Amino acid sequence: MDLSARLEELQQVERFPPPDGFREQAVVRDAGVYEEAARDRHAWWERQAERLDWFERWDTVLDDSNPPFFRWFTGGRLNVSHNCVDRHVEAGRGDKVAFHWHGEEGEERDVTYADLHRDVQRFANALKALGVERGDVVGIFLPMIPEVVVAMLACTRIGAVHNVVFGGFSATSCAERMEVSAAKVLICPDGSRRKGKTAPVKQQVDAVAGDIGESLERIVVVRNVGDDTPMQEGRDVWWHEAVDAADPECPPEPLDAEAPMFILYSSGSTAKPKGILHTTGGYLTQVAWTHQWVFDLKPDEDVYWCSADVGWVTGHSYIVYGPLANGVTSVMYEGAPDYPDKDVWWALCERYGVTIFYTAPTAIRACIKWGEEYPARHDLSKLRLLGSVGEPINPKAWLWYHEVIGGGRCPIVDTWWQTETGAIMVSPLPGLTETKPGSCTIPLPGIEAKILDESTGEEKDDGQGLLVLTQPWPAMLRTLYGDDERFVETYFKRFGPETYLVGDAARKDGDGYLWVIGRIDDVINVSGHRLSTAEVESAIVSHPNVAEAAVVGRHDEDTGQAIVAFVTLREDGDDMERAIRDHVAERIGKLARPKRIIWSDDLPKTRSGKIMRRLLRDIAEGRELGDVTTLRDPDVMEQLKSKVAERQSEE
Repeated sequence: MDLSARLEELQQVERFPPPDGFREQAVVRDAGVYEEAARDRHAWWERQAERLDWFERWDTVLDDSNPPFFRWFTGGRLNVSHNCVDRHVEAGRGDKVAFHWHGEEGEERDVTYADLHRDVQRFANALKALGVERGDVVGIFLPMIPEVVVAMLACTRIGAVHNVVFGGFSATSCAERMEVSAAKVLICPDGSRRKGKTAPVKQQVDAVAGDIGESLERIVVVRNVGDDTPMQEGRDVWWHEAVDAADPECPPEPLDAEAPMFILYSSGSTAKPKGILHTTGGYLTQVAWTHQWVFDLKPDEDVYWCSADVGWVTGHSYIVYGPLANGVTSVMYEGAPDYPDKDVWWALCERYGVTIFYTAPTAIRACIKWGEEYPARHDLSKLRLLGSVGEPINPKAWLWYHEVIGGGRCPIVDTWWQTETGAIMVSPLPGLTETKPGSCTIPLPGIEAKILDESTGEEKDDGQGLLVLTQPWPAMLRTLYGDDERFVETYFKRFGPETYLVGDAARKDGDGYLWVIGRIDDVINVSGHRLSTAEVESAIVSHPNVAEAAVVGRHDEDTGQAIVAFVTLREDGDDMERAIRDHVAERIGKLARPKRIIWSDDLPKTRSGKIMRRLLRDIAEGRELGDVTTLRDPDVMEQLKSKVAERQSEE
């Protein structure tokens, strides 16, 4: 039977039980865990925390005296770096490979737990020599190289707060995040490679370093590509020189469970990024537990690969902290999935014997478009479990992933969670849960999620509404960095201080399975990356020839959503589309470039001047227009419809 016929046959299958033989060997195979967690949530989370090494045990599991500012494992003291590195070395597993690192030009490095132990201690001392103290913010703007993990762990070792910026963002975006977090030190590479080209990252950082402010004292530069790099005396220091000069031993600091661990900036519904703050004990407890249970992890047998970037929360939780806390061997790849050819991922799976693979629906859809001949070149028989993250996965992509990559034998864990949640919240347990293509299934033990009616706030047992979380969880964000008021306003104002508004619409089916539909706020999900419409609009309007702009998202087969910009120019100019796209790439990053730009003489506005983005989304998606009676000039919509139709005909 050919693939298309097989996929058509599979579309008739509503449920996929755990494959034969998987359940019997699974890490979790007793469905009673859900009832156990519901019966005594505090005892449940306490047992998960006991998986870690603590210098001092906690006094209170959950302090809920001041919602929504919940505190977990108060009185306890631990260190993330110790839990991710030292305890494995002390147990005699130092020679075990932590990361098989592979560069896109074929470079390879095997980094053992002992290697990490050595390098993390030295770099932690290097940071202290540069004046970094407990609570200081350290910016990390690095590609997918082992040094990024060393830098993160070194921060956790001494109690510094790391602020990692995705390497695909522009230096301007990096500088903005350093400024608002008052970073004391920034770590960047001399340059980064992508598809055979090299970007001079350090020079780009130098150009915007003056915008960061007085807080930034030092820049540490990793020699990544070997290019000549200007170094400013008194400010800049080479990574290798700082490490070589550092003392070799740095005991891990015993840190309070609620000590700030990292900030990660996520786009919100305003132009200013949200600094999501995570703390130490609760975060590590939940990422270590979910990493083992959701991925059915057997640390002594598995080779695990999450294809995300450490610049996103998926990389924090399921490339660095979860896998290292569990002592597993992982693959880390610096490069694109189609360079030097479209089979590079599958070549690496074969080379390293990958057993668990975790990626995004966008990547799966790209692989479908390239064709099954690429994975067919390689032996993927060691794969035993597949995961999906970043956005809802459509059933067609789910089935292709199941059949072509998993050979029909691998359960798929379709995981739902957010930067704010810190760890996976809704997902199948692969030895227990019957899966449905396109559904993330049910909340994990200890997690409570509901669907609320958008108008009344009443719970809905079936049908569509707003997804909320109704009980605190250990890995939850504690606040927005430096902005408690915005934290409450964004997540807890609508339904009260104990009900977290996710920001996603979802529906529940008759079996209680959740189907996440998409965002309800002004955030566009492009290839699993959340971008604020306001942030993109601000970048476009900052171009000197742009008078006004409005940005919306529309469905895109390849990226999930695509950015559509409606732009009013001050005056006509040559090749303005390319100029605006390049300008956005410089201000934010290439991933934020509009896929389609519609030139408009005016935008749909109410009589008070508010832009009606709801109507622009209707136009972009080709839907019937909603109510236009509140518009100052209803004729604007007909003009825009004509322009969109004209643009579509050109494509």
